[in-house]
Amino acid sequence: MAEAGSEKAGGVAAMAEGVATGQVPAELSALVVAEVGRQVGALRAELEQKIAELRERTPEDRAALVVFSGDLDRVMAAFVIATGAAAAGLETSIFFTFWGLSALKKKGATVAGKGFKQRMFALMTPAGTEGLGTSKLNFFGMGAVMLRSMMKEQGIASLEELMGMARDLGVTMTACTMSMDAMGIAKEELVDGLGYAGVAAFMADASRARVSLFI
Repeated sequence: MAEAGSEKAGGVAAMAEGVATGQVPAELSALVVAEVGRQVGALRAELEQKIAELRERTPEDRAALVVFSGDLDRVMAAFVIATGAAAAGLETSIFFTFWGLSALKKKGATVAGKGFKQRMFALMTPAGTEGLGTSKLNFFGMGAVMLRSMMKEQGIASLEELMGMARDLGVTMTACTMSMDAMGIAKEELVDGLGYAGVAAFMADASRARVSLFI
């Protein structure tokens, strides 16, 4: 026991001498390096996780619009905003739901196999952009005709021209599949180049957007 005690005392004395002279034993140095590396690695992983969470909450250069209305003036307003946002460099998307789907219909498109209610609903809703009425003072379509005429006189782009501009600028247009099912609208009745998705896809897009509008 005296020998063991003397060896321990000698080891402590040697360590103290090493510390005093600035020479740390190799084993202790390795342990310190390993512990520092472990702590730094844990801090780095935590920091990377926090940065990833912050990026998810940070809005991107996006604009997300919902077009619920089927009125000519409101749909036009949506496309004016969408083309303006896209021209400003924002990644822009428009989600058409319920009455807004009327703006996407092909003129004269018909689909066989529809039920009686679906056929009647199709007759009661506008068949394309040319059939959209105004939200105020429509008077059985006269309001829409007058609005288009006045816009043409002032050199203002029509709805159809705005839609073409939106496509050229890369605006993404998506039709709500749930609304399509509820209103009996088939993909064959809608214009080409659309996306088809539900509300979850829109919410994922809108959650990252700087600008979100409901029209």
